[in-house]
Amino acid sequence: MESAKNTELLSFQNFKINTRIDLGTTSFTEKEIIDFALLFDPLEFHINQEAARKSYFGGIIASGPHIFNHVHRMKWIPLFKDTVICGVEVKSWKFIKPIYPNKPIHSFVTMTEIKPNPEKRMLAITWFYEFLDETNEPVQTLEMIILHKMPK
Repeated sequence: MESAKNTELLSFQNFKINTRIDLGTTSFTEKEIIDFALLFDPLEFHINQEAARKSYFGGIIASGPHIFNHVHRMKWIPLFKDTVICGVEVKSWKFIKPIYPNKPIHSFVTMTEIKPNPEKRMLAITWFYEFLDETNEPVQTLEMIILHKMPK
């Protein structure tokens, strides 16, 4: 599998199937986790320190979609927004391990399939996201199919 590290220099048209794109490392403060959860997932173990300590997780954890939302918005969209027609499907979203405050999560995305539709001048691309902890173990994975404009 090829790896792409300097995403600013990459061109959408030059990607090959199974090129793994490094989207960098992210961590969330407890405040960032709580702020996100208050808006999108206000469960006690995301927003209340005492309740979180007594929970299965033993402390505040990030909402499931938090890492994907952040990385997709801050890293993936700046790279590909000019090519996107729309999202079609999110599938196989796995929440493997919790994400605790101030723990680094390394993110990668891989283009795993391209289905061209020349008549409509678009491509259906399957993207595989991986979010890994500091021991390089997955905390979350998902696949997403997005329609992209076909390069001219």
